[in-house]
Amino acid sequence: MVNEQNNTPILEVKNLKVYFYTDDGVVKAVDGLDFEVAPGEILGLVGESGCGKSVTSFSIMQLVDSPGKILDGEILFKGENLLKKTEKEMDTIRGKQISMIFQQPQTSLDPVYTIANQIAEVFQTHSKIKKKEAEIKAVELLKLVGIPDPIEKAKGYAHQMSGGQAQRVMIAMALALQPELLLADEPTTALDVTIQAQILDLLRGLQREFNTAMVLITHDLGVIAETAERVAIMYAGRIMEVADVETTFDSPLHPYTNGLIASVPVLGNVRDRLDTIQGNVPNLIDLPEGCRFADRCEKREEYGLDICMRKEPELITLPTQKRHQVRCWLYQDDEELKHIAPLKIQVEKEG
Repeated sequence: MVNEQNNTPILEVKNLKVYFYTDDGVVKAVDGLDFEVAPGEILGLVGESGCGKSVTSFSIMQLVDSPGKILDGEILFKGENLLKKTEKEMDTIRGKQISMIFQQPQTSLDPVYTIANQIAEVFQTHSKIKKKEAEIKAVELLKLVGIPDPIEKAKGYAHQMSGGQAQRVMIAMALALQPELLLADEPTTALDVTIQAQILDLLRGLQREFNTAMVLITHDLGVIAETAERVAIMYAGRIMEVADVETTFDSPLHPYTNGLIASVPVLGNVRDRLDTIQGNVPNLIDLPEGCRFADRCEKREEYGLDICMRKEPELITLPTQKRHQVRCWLYQDDEELKHIAPLKIQVEKEG
């Protein structure tokens, strides 16, 4: 689960619960989340819209607004629980040790300040340098992230930037102080495929250069395949499967992971229709008693697993595959599951 060269994760999320108290009821956006990230590692956090991915990143940054509330759990950064930090203490961590790239770059940039002023503010907030020196560093960063004519662009405003340029500015701001952890929340959303590839190449290159750990949040498995080292599959506020990228795509275990991969179009593979996952995501106000994926799961129907509707499985580590975790009754021991033992044995043999 962690980098073999360093057994201590830089980030550990344990039993995180983030609920939103609305007029319609309590939305359990994140409900008992567990994952970890090693120093210098890129972890992909994947799932459909509304599964809690972005709420997770905002929780790590301590930016969850009302009516949201972090109810339980721990967010350990270098061993220290961020949930116990004061706002003043978090101000010294945000931007310097942990940075975030937001989904919509042009709306995240302030329209009334120049690009140089906004990047320079990062330096001035966390270090005692003069404005002029900070603006020089801002131009250097714009050049680093591939902005053409960086001196002139630094004098400009957000509305004068293209979507790709605005995203490069956000990356420059996020990496200005070479943070140890970067949260990238859908960093290529709304960008065309050419610009998307450029942004991903840029992120990979800078991540390697600075050895920055990254949580890459996306619904796009293609982005994950190109960028991440490990993948955590999230569904309805919970992690369903965690494995390295190769294992995730070649030997996925959870039926939801299989469904996601099967629904991705493959170049050269002509099909009349793309595969889809039946049913709908559960209402986070009224979650099912058993497995949250049960009523959409074809494997449950195939094997007649009534337990899936009554009891939620734990996220377990496979005994023969130490870096592979899954939350599914197909791979757990229970008296009701004796008739699918051959399936579990086959998985262990493959491990």
